[in-house]
Amino acid sequence: MSDDLRSKGVKNQVTGAAKEAEGKIRDAAADITGDDSENLKAKGKTLEGKIQKNIGKAEQDADDDRE
Repeated sequence: MSDDLRSKGVKNQVTGAAKEAEGKIRDAAADITGDDSENLKAKGKTLEGKIQKNIGKAEQDADDDRE
């Protein structure tokens, strides 16, 4: 069962990092085009990625504490 939590944590960290990167790229593009709406969406995606990454870290930490 701990392997499930560990692998879920890794998956969440990778997915979160990808979302965070997507948000940063979209933010840069929105800055170039001056699109305020896209800028807000990009910041939301970046935040979503950071949160998911932290959830993944917490899952891994919880798995480490169980062992």
